Amino acid sequence: MKNYGVISTEKKDMGQENELHDLCINTIRMLAVDAVEKANSGHPGMPMEAADIGYVLWTQFLKHNPANPQWPNRDRFVLSAGHGSILLYALLFLTGYDVSLEDIRQFRQWKSITPGHPEYGLTPGVETTTGPLGQGLSNAVGMAMAQEYLAQHFNRPGYPLVDYYIYPLVSDGDMMEGITSESASIAGHLGLGRLICIYLDNSITIEGNTDLTFTEDVGKRFEAYGWHVQKVNGYDLPHIAFALSTAQEETDKPSLIIARTHLGYGSPNKQDSASAHGEPLGVEEVKLVRRQLNWPETLFHVPEEALTHFRNCLDKGRMWEAEWTSLFDNYARDYPDLARQWNECHQGKWPEGWEECLPMFEPDQGTTATRSASGKVLEGVAQRLFGLLGGSADLAPSTKTYLKGLGKIKVDPCGRNIHFGIREHAMGGLLNGMALSHALVPYGATFLVFSDYMRPAIRMAALMKLQVIYIFTHDSVAVGEDGPTHQPVEHLAALRAIPNLVVLRPADANETVFAWQFALNRKEGPTCLVLGRQKVPIIDRTLYASPDGLLRGGYILAEAPQGKPEILLLATGSEVHLALSAYEKLVEEGIAVRLVSMPSWEVFGDQEADYREKVLPAKVKARLAIEAGVSMGWERFVGSEGRIMGIDRFGASAPGHVVLEKFGFTTEAAVAAAKQILGKASFKIEQK
Repeated sequence: MKNYGVISTEKKDMGQENELHDLCINTIRMLAVDAVEKANSGHPGMPMEAADIGYVLWTQFLKHNPANPQWPNRDRFVLSAGHGSILLYALLFLTGYDVSLEDIRQFRQWKSITPGHPEYGLTPGVETTTGPLGQGLSNAVGMAMAQEYLAQHFNRPGYPLVDYYIYPLVSDGDMMEGITSESASIAGHLGLGRLICIYLDNSITIEGNTDLTFTEDVGKRFEAYGWHVQKVNGYDLPHIAFALSTAQEETDKPSLIIARTHLGYGSPNKQDSASAHGEPLGVEEVKLVRRQLNWPETLFHVPEEALTHFRNCLDKGRMWEAEWTSLFDNYARDYPDLARQWNECHQGKWPEGWEECLPMFEPDQGTTATRSASGKVLEGVAQRLFGLLGGSADLAPSTKTYLKGLGKIKVDPCGRNIHFGIREHAMGGLLNGMALSHALVPYGATFLVFSDYMRPAIRMAALMKLQVIYIFTHDSVAVGEDGPTHQPVEHLAALRAIPNLVVLRPADANETVFAWQFALNRKEGPTCLVLGRQKVPIIDRTLYASPDGLLRGGYILAEAPQGKPEILLLATGSEVHLALSAYEKLVEEGIAVRLVSMPSWEVFGDQEADYREKVLPAKVKARLAIEAGVSMGWERFVGSEGRIMGIDRFGASAPGHVVLEKFGFTTEAAVAAAKQILGKASFKIEQK
């Protein structure tokens, strides 16, 4: 058991010590009340109910260094119930992080570092962006998975470099969300003993008592998942401390501490009421709270004695980090190669020369599905990149994402393969938690149509600028016989709509290689690799442009004579081959055509204006875009005089090549459409 000191129960100290505890707890409580009241916006109920738990955890158990929020071996606190953000901001300020009392006063204001929900990268000490309920808990499970893997990889006898706990604080709302069930299930299956979840069981949601909708026995549910479960009074400090100590000693199971609490604790008229959840208490009620807690009228009052006690965390944090740094120095002497790896991965660097592991494909190798090419790339680079790990939502044989010979996480020593199970939503959240280790680059795979299940977590990854790689296969109606339920049509547009998410849809095996290179080098946000099921030719690059053009998002794959096109063909993914066939037919007929492969709208949009003009010259108005998905968005590239071969309806059940033909994706249709745009034929694309 870690002994950070627990709440004293000796009678000789009880009175004086309890006064200090109460003073500190009420400081948290009233900072929250005043901040919400000043902002005239926020959620006072949760910070008021959870102040006791926050106080015990942060001052007695949480191993952290406020002077260095990024110390690698710190414990992680995740406020999954992100609406209670002011609780976290108060704890950060009081324990000595770079969050000031003025920042507390600016709660929820423009350009403040204390926004309505915690935002990763904005506020020192915030471990992840939370607010959408269940996302934080899912991230915490991913953090625990990262802890397990890093500990296996780096720890050696006498050198516990990776020795931290993860403490998510969750609400009834978190417990109701489906992502929580998925995440808790896999956490129990993996036996993530460093995960200690605290559940605020207050029986209140916005619409009223939880009896309206939520009457299950949460403790039994989590026991069924394989968790260690305890129940505590959320205001009995020794009991809280005992439960946390017991949870730390349970190393084979994740722990759930169910704390019976009261929303808006200390408010005479609003405690245990839904109105305490998401609105200020009001001037008169705040006066009553002050009277009940014997608190001064001064707004944002912080007693010196309380602040001094909280700031002891600074000394403890410096001591813990200094001890760890000394440990690492000795570790580097005894295990220099591992120490070098540690530094590389925590600095976001890949080993030198890793790109030499990237394969290249020759046309005479025959047709290859981009999903298969991706699998070969992944197997090649994974041998060199120990920080690359992940898996699939029960679709590894189809998505080609299983790393042969590299074992399973938690089952095998330093296992790299993760079986997420049929839990796409959780998979997205877990990937975010692993990426937040800043030592690992995780990937997760499923069919493109099921990216809908992952969308909330993908959005959070983009918001947090996390390096996560999504592998989405079976990328169009060419999936075939499974029919419209499994045929994505609107999904590319939906993913492209997410800011800071790069979507890459490579045309052939070699574009897939460069798509992986791009994703592995992109540190400032997540990347989607959208891959096909059907086999396609490997483009002969002695005749056409190099596939490294993918790195610029769009490039001239095949040029018109003298570089003077009269029409532009644009395409992505497997439709590039259709466009290439149309290009060759049109050239045979003496039409000057330029073919542009456009694997990523986002990357192309980031290129300098001169390059974009070179690829898509404004003077060439005749344009045809070809993509087997909804046409929405292509207007920006084809303009008012161009046309789009897309699919603006759901798919159909039939063999893939038949579905494509019936939807008008044939060489003949593309040639005829190009001629019609040029005024050289009269033709209407039909989708039967």
